[in-house]
This record gives sequence, C-alpha cells and structure tokens, in this order.
Amino acid sequence: MKKSFFTLLLLLNISLAYSQSPAVASWLQNTTVTGTYYVSGNSMAISNNTLVNCQKVEYSTNFVYVTATGIPAYPTGPFQDGNPSQATDQGAIFKMPLNPTQNTGNPTATRGGNIGIFINGVALFDYRDGVAWNPQTNALCGGPGNPPCGGPGTVMDWNRDAIPAEKAGFDCSKGHPAMGNYHHHQNPSAFKLDINVTSTVCNLYDADGLYVIDSTQHSPLIGYAYDGFPIYGAYGFKNADGTGGIARIKSSYNLRNITTRTHHADGTDVDDGPAIDATYFLGYFREDYGFTAQTGEDYLDEHNGRFCVTPEYPNGTYAYFATVNSDWTSAYPYVVGPTYYGNYANRSVNSVAEPTTVYTTTNTNEANLANLNINVFPNPAVDLIAVQIGRVINDNIQVQLFDVTGRLIKEKSINKGTTIAYFDTQTLYNGTYLLKFSDGQNMITKKVIITRE
Repeated sequence: MKKSFFTLLLLLNISLAYSQSPAVASWLQNTTVTGTYYVSGNSMAISNNTLVNCQKVEYSTNFVYVTATGIPAYPTGPFQDGNPSQATDQGAIFKMPLNPTQNTGNPTATRGGNIGIFINGVALFDYRDGVAWNPQTNALCGGPGNPPCGGPGTVMDWNRDAIPAEKAGFDCSKGHPAMGNYHHHQNPSAFKLDINVTSTVCNLYDADGLYVIDSTQHSPLIGYAYDGFPIYGAYGFKNADGTGGIARIKSSYNLRNITTRTHHADGTDVDDGPAIDATYFLGYFREDYGFTAQTGEDYLDEHNGRFCVTPEYPNGTYAYFATVNSDWTSAYPYVVGPTYYGNYANRSVNSVAEPTTVYTTTNTNEANLANLNINVFPNPAVDLIAVQIGRVINDNIQVQLFDVTGRLIKEKSINKGTTIAYFDTQTLYNGTYLLKFSDGQNMITKKVIITRE
C-alpha cells in the first residue's frame, strides 16, 4: 500500500510539472466567445459565429495537443488587395513537443504554410508569399495572377518577401488569410501602434492585435515554432542571462550592399534576378538580405533566436523573437527562419492517438492585474475613450464606466487575445468618470475626464 501511494504521488507530481509547463499553460482557451470580421468600407464588425482562440489543451508525457479554429479574438479584415478569402475555421489539432531539442545536423529550412502557432491558435507563416522570379520568362511566377513556377520541388533563386509585397492586403493586425487560413508573417501587433505607421488600414478599423509592443517590459510569450521552441515579442532581457535591463532584441540580417541580383549572400552564382529599381526595390526578395553574426547578446543568430532566460523559462531556453526595427516596423526574418534551430515536424494532426490529461486554465491575472500596462486615451476625452491593454491577457477583463455618483454608464469586455475596447462618450456630460477593470477576482480603477466646449 505504501509503495502504491508513493507511486501515485510521483505520477501526480510529474503530471503537475507538465501542466505548469509554459508549453501547456500559455495557450489562450475559449469555448464561448465568437469572432468578428470587417468588410471594406464598413467599420462595423460582423460576427463570423466561430469560436476564437483555442478550444482544448491536453498533454501527455512528451506532447501538448492544442485544438483551435485558427480564428483570433481580434477582428480580421478587411483585406484590401482583392483577396476574396475570409478567415475560416481550420478545425486544427496541433501536436507540439514538450521537450524540444536542437537539430545538430543540417538545419531544416522553413517552408510555405504553417511554420508555427501563436498562443491564440492562429498560424505563423515565414517570409514568403509563394511568388518568385522566373529567369526563363523574366517575370514573376507563382501566387494569384501569375503563371506557376514549375513542378513540385522546383527551387527558385529569388523569392518574394511577403511583408513589403503584400502589405496592402494585411489587416490592421498585420494578418491575412490564404484559402481561409488566417495567419501572420510578422509581429502580430497593430500597424497603428508602430512608431512609424506604414499602413492606413487602422484608420477605419480597430487598432487591435495579440499584444502591444512595450519597450519597458519583456515581451510576452506569443507562440511556438514547429520545432517546439517558444516565440517572444520584440523586447527581452538585453543579456541572455536575464541581466542588462530591457532591450529591443535585434535581427542579425541586413540588406546587402548590391546593385544587381546575380549572387546569393554566400557567394553562390545563381540565375539573375530583376534589376534593382522602384518596382523590384532592395528588400523585395528574401535573398536581398544577408546574415552577419554580431557580438552583442541582444542580437539573434541565423535562425532569429538565441538561448536565454525569459520570464516563463527562468532556467533558460532557446527562443525566437518577433523582430522589429527601431521604429517598430517588422524586421527580416520577422519571426522564425530562414531555418529552424530545432528538429522540425509537421505539427498538424487529425486526432489525438495517446492517453492525455486535459489542461484546465485558472485565473492568471490575479497577481498582475495592476501590471497590465493599461492605457486610457485620450484623457481628457471628448467623444471617444479607448482602453488598451499592453500585455497578453489570459483572462477576460471587464471594463465598466461609472460617473462620480457610482452610476454604471457603460460596460465592455476585453477578451483574452485582444487588447482594446472603446467607449462612445458623445452623450455624456463634462466631468470626471471612473473606469473599473475586473478579472472576476480583483479590481483596479482609473480616472478619466470628459470635456468638450
């Protein structure tokens, strides 16, 4: 009997250890909230009647299984480049390793389609958009409106970078669908919140996304690559051991100093690409970039990652970062790539084929509600108040607007996986109002003033 008791206790401790792993506990779960989308010219979001984020998380000794629709909690669309697709339910199950390992052989290149998953179940793609340069025709091939590049396995020397080429088709959250599979190629934070705003799509549609870049705090864990290693946002500890304060974690790739496209960065003589001009500018193709190893610990390796301490991994882990430039515009290779650090596998599966334990989320904002970097603007306000959360929230936040007598005026919810809520104040009198934020257990209050002439 004693042996059985200790065996049970050991198994319980092992199960608890896995359930507390960030690879299990970080996914945003939801079984009630449905998503919304915009169509061009209409600022009123339309319900898509599809559950957002992840619906189930379960784990075994070696894997975590995540069931997700691929629909984010923030609105998707519009896609203003003529893309006829909308974000649709992917009905996906992802099988991610709990103990990822370094690939000690030849690195595996990233490829088209999913190369990782964000914590809201949305797909991560690499730099490419499926379009390349065909030297036989001296024209673009692949992708909508272009002839195919060749049969399966065809290798093209000059591959288009989706970030500049498809910017007109990204929504405010910097995402778009491919045959319904909504995805990000880059940091999933709204265009409007960058220091240098390079798209006007947020002018009419919500400036929302998975998280908000904050230069004063370590960025949140926002996903996992298909080799199983975590992905963080744009900022981290300057030094890999967790010291040195907070710094922007930088890519070691830069645009090459070239005037013609005849060789790759490693010196390989390849079929010529198009001349560098206003149409095919430097940076139009992925091969316009070259890697130069840097000495600073806040620079990343050739996979766009480093081994370092993070808040979720105090003993250290290899981690990728969603790199941005100093003006917060996306910096190549954007998230993961062009090769994986770890051992790649296709993580999409049709079913769970082993015994698992279902992970049930708990309220994780309890100790951190006051540290969510809540921004209320403008303040004083006239016709509209915007409330933005600067962190990834793992629980829905209720926001209530009260007048000074304690009368509830309006109420909104900032759901997990979103960052913003709006209050129309056109009908309110001048004066002081209170915004109360609650996660169901804790509450904080912020003052806002409404003043109009």
